[in-house]
Amino acid sequence: MAKDYRPRMHSAEHILNQVMVRKFGCERCFSAHINKKKSKCDYRFDHALTDQEALEIEQGVNDVISSNLAVTEHVISLEDADKQFNLTRLPEGVDSVRVISIGDFDACPCIGEHVDNSNEIGEFKMVSHGFEDGVLRIRYKLILS
Repeated sequence: MAKDYRPRMHSAEHILNQVMVRKFGCERCFSAHINKKKSKCDYRFDHALTDQEALEIEQGVNDVISSNLAVTEHVISLEDADKQFNLTRLPEGVDSVRVISIGDFDACPCIGEHVDNSNEIGEFKMVSHGFEDGVLRIRYKLILS
């Protein structure tokens, strides 16, 4: 299957999540919608982003994308995964977990398709962000050079 926007968008979501975790100490997004033109991630959060914070997030994601990081997968036991990750979204009845790693920057359980290297993603552009009732929504698109 030829690679299209989904692996690029999905890989960008992983990087955005880790940037948010590192910058704000929040959890990864609890909801994400990956679409062709733009995607969105929702975070449980305590404030609206300032324009400066939005710029820092965008720059942080783009710094990781341009770092030329290998995107790899490996399978670990459910027991090991439970020690390392939040598995609340994992379906019942599995005995192993597929983990996607983006260099040493991020690792998380995932069933989606991804790029082979972060440099395939393109430029991350935050289209908008909003905050309502404890939920921060970030909308983004990717621009290929």
